[in-house]
Amino acid sequence: MSEGIMSDGVKLENVKSDAIFSINSKSNDDFIPGTINIYSFSAQEGETDLQVTDDHIILLPQPTQSVNDPLNWTKSKKLWNFFVLAFITGFTAATSNDAGSIQDSLNEIYGISYDAMNTGAGVLFIAIGWATFLFTPFASLYGRKITYFICIFLGLGGAVWFSQCRTTSDSIWSQLFVGASEACAEAHVQQSLTDMYFQHQLGSVLTVYITATSVGTYLGPLIGGFIVQYVGFRWVGWIAVFISAALLIVIVFAMHETYFDRRLYHGVILTGLPGTEARNEKKVLEKKTIVDSKNSDSNSVNSNLSKHDNDLELARTANNGASEPKNSYWKSVAMITPSTNMIGTGFKQYCKRLILLFRVFLFPPCIFSGLVWGMQDALLTFYLTVEDDQYYDPPYNYSNTGVALMNVPCLIGSIIGCIYAGVVSDWFTIWMAKRNNGIQEAEFRLYFLIIPAVLCPVGLILFAVGTDQQWHWFPTYFGLGLVGLGFGSSGDVAMGYLMDAYPEMVIEMMAGVSVINNMFGCIFTFACSPWLNAMGNTKTFIILAVITCVIMGSSIPFIYFGKRIRLWTKPWYLDFCERRDRMEG
Repeated sequence: MSEGIMSDGVKLENVKSDAIFSINSKSNDDFIPGTINIYSFSAQEGETDLQVTDDHIILLPQPTQSVNDPLNWTKSKKLWNFFVLAFITGFTAATSNDAGSIQDSLNEIYGISYDAMNTGAGVLFIAIGWATFLFTPFASLYGRKITYFICIFLGLGGAVWFSQCRTTSDSIWSQLFVGASEACAEAHVQQSLTDMYFQHQLGSVLTVYITATSVGTYLGPLIGGFIVQYVGFRWVGWIAVFISAALLIVIVFAMHETYFDRRLYHGVILTGLPGTEARNEKKVLEKKTIVDSKNSDSNSVNSNLSKHDNDLELARTANNGASEPKNSYWKSVAMITPSTNMIGTGFKQYCKRLILLFRVFLFPPCIFSGLVWGMQDALLTFYLTVEDDQYYDPPYNYSNTGVALMNVPCLIGSIIGCIYAGVVSDWFTIWMAKRNNGIQEAEFRLYFLIIPAVLCPVGLILFAVGTDQQWHWFPTYFGLGLVGLGFGSSGDVAMGYLMDAYPEMVIEMMAGVSVINNMFGCIFTFACSPWLNAMGNTKTFIILAVITCVIMGSSIPFIYFGKRIRLWTKPWYLDFCERRDRMEG
C-alpha cells in the first residue's frame, strides 16, 4: 500500500485489489449502474492499484497521473472554475426570473397585457428545456466550453431585446433567447462538475449549484424590483447585457476546458461488453498509441490484447499520463476541444447522438427526477403569481420592494434545504455504505426527500391560508420558508440521485430532466391564473400540496424498488454508452 497527496490536498493511498473494484466496472457481469463499492475496508487482496482517501473512500472515477486531468487540478484552479460555473448558474437563473419585475411598467406604458407576459413565461420554459436538449451532444463532441459561450451570447441578445421591449411580440419572443441562455446551467454545469470532482463529493458540490440556482431564482426578482424603483425598468435588461458581455470575456480567456477522455489512460477491461464496444475501446487505445509515439518515444502506450476462454477481449494500457506535458494556456482555454473519437466535423455524430438522446425518457429515474424538480418550478409560478396579484392591493398594499422581499424567506429555506440534502447526504451515503459492506446504492440519497415531502406541502397551505385569512406575516413567511426548503432539497436530491444512478450519462440525464421539468413548468404557467381565479388560493394550494406530497413521496417506492429498476435498465444503459461513444460517424 502506498500513499500520496493530490494537488488539491486530498490525502490518498493505494490499495491492491481486483475484487474491490470489480463491482464498479461495467465490464463485469455483476455490475449494476448506481451500485458501487465506495469504501475500501471490504477489499480483498488482488492486483489492481486503487486510489482511496485517508478515510478509505475509493475515488470514483479513478484519477490518472496526468497533470491535465481535471481531477488532479490544483485546489485554486478547481475553485476558480467552480466559481465561474456557479456564477453562470445564478446569473442565468436570475435573468430567467426577472421579467416579472417590469410587468407593471410594460402594462401601464405600452398596454401589454399580463396574459401576453404569461405567454412569454411559457416560451421561456420551452426554450430552457429544448435548448438544453439540443446543446447536449455538443459537450461530448466539441468540449464543454463552447456551449457556455453560445448560451451566454444568446442571453446577451435576449437581454438587448428585452431592454427595448415595446410590443407584445417583444415581451414574448425576447424570452426565447433568455430561456436558451439558461440551457447551459441545466445540464452542462453538472457535467463540468463531475469532470472536476469525485463521486463522494457530488452532494456537497450540488449544494453550491442548487444554492446558486436558488439565489438567482429568488434574488433576480428582488434585484429587478430595486432596479425598476430606483433606476428605471429598461435597466433590468441593460444591466444583464453588461454582465453578459463581461461574462463572455471571462469564458473566452479565463475558463478552462474540463473535457478529459480517461479511457486513453486507464486499463480498460472489456470482458462482458458487446463486441462493438470492445472494438471501439481498442481503436481509442490504438489512437492514443499513435499520438503518444509521435510526441515521445518514452511515453508510448503498451496495449496488451488477449483472448479468454469465453472469447471476450481484455485490453489494458500501461499509460497513466505521468509523463504527459502540461497543456499550454491557449490549449487549456480553447473554445473548442474536439473529442478523441470525433470524425470530420462531427455533424453526423451530432445528429445520431441527438436522436439517441430521446432514449433517456425510457429510464424511470429520469422521469421521477424530472417530475420532482418540475413540481418546484410549477410551485414557483403559483406563489409568485399570488404575491404579484394580491400583495400590491389592499389590505396588504406592499410596494415593489415589499413584494420582492417576500422571496427572502424562500431563499433562506432553500439554502437550509441545500445543506440538508447536499452536505449531510454526502455524509449519510458514506455512513450507509459502511453499514452495507462498503457498497453504496444510488437510492441512499432518496431518504432526504421524505421530510421535505411533508414540510413543503405544509408550507404551501400556510402561505395560502395565511394570505386569505390575513394572518400575521410570520406564519405566512414561515410557510414560504418551508416551500423554499422543498425547492433546495428536492433539486439537490433529484439530481444527485440521477448522477449516482447513471454516472456515465450525467449530461444526457440532466437534459431529460430539463425537458420534463420545464414542460411541467410551462403547463402549470398557463394553468395558474385560471385555476386561482376559479378555486381561490386555499383550495388551489391544498391540491398543489397533495400533488407535491405524492410526487416527492414517490421516493419511498424508489428506495425499495430503485435497485431493481437500475438492474432492469442496465442493458439500456450499456447500449446507450456504447452507441454514444463508438468511433463511427
